[in-house]
Amino acid sequence: MLIDDKKYPQPKGKLTTENLSQALFIVNRHAKTAPNPKFLYKLKHESLKKLIDDGKAKKIGLHFSKNPRNSKQQSDVLVECGQYTFHIPPTKSDFAELPHLGKLDGSVRNPKTTLSLNQAKSILQTYTGITEMEHPPSNQRNNRPYQKPIFKKLGERYT
Repeated sequence: MLIDDKKYPQPKGKLTTENLSQALFIVNRHAKTAPNPKFLYKLKHESLKKLIDDGKAKKIGLHFSKNPRNSKQQSDVLVECGQYTFHIPPTKSDFAELPHLGKLDGSVRNPKTTLSLNQAKSILQTYTGITEMEHPPSNQRNNRPYQKPIFKKLGERYT
């Protein structure tokens, strides 16, 4: 299989904690506004899990979620990776093991970075081994051939 270098640029240098955390920041920022963010969030989540397992990132505590889904309160796990912090969904064990930090402090911000989304995805895909499907499955409705509408005279029945 031949890989197009323009489409999937190879990351330069080693996969350091700083490179990985910058790539995570870019992927997370783009996922918030992407039309189909599923893959980007999966890449972020799997990368953070692997970073935690490798000891390059650590879980700090729990925060109340800024946008809870169906409940009035929901908590997220705060993860520190290099100079950056991220939120991931908690597991049951996180509630027992991690301290609750209360409400999210809006004054704490991640540092800015200049990295393209393609480079960031490439770095995280190299690190995790996850690949994006080239052609996502399309809706069955779009694959049906066009059928002309049938018009009947007033009083006639459809058969």
